[in-house]
Amino acid sequence: MSFFQNVKKKSAFKILTNVFVMILIPFIVWMLFFDENSYLIHNKFDQEIEELESTILFYKGKIDQDKETIKKLQDSLELERFAREQYLMKKENEDIYIIEFDTIKR
Repeated sequence: MSFFQNVKKKSAFKILTNVFVMILIPFIVWMLFFDENSYLIHNKFDQEIEELESTILFYKGKIDQDKETIKKLQDSLELERFAREQYLMKKENEDIYIIEFDTIKR
């Protein structure tokens, strides 16, 4: 019996057997791991938000590049150069030779 009396006198045991602490600990565990709004789910959503924001930045950069390309294509010489390079268009009496370089090192 003296063992239980010594344990009850310790402050840590008194704190852990407090009714509020006994209710608070399972509540915190439930909210962190099991609830539909848990920390783990919020962490996953934060990662998705970061990925989407990086995607937004990527596409904004692409839009800026396309705007610059559109500005360049206002000039007829640039438009002709673009059509020749990208779509392999040619004039009536021209021959086009495509030269590809092997960039893979063996």
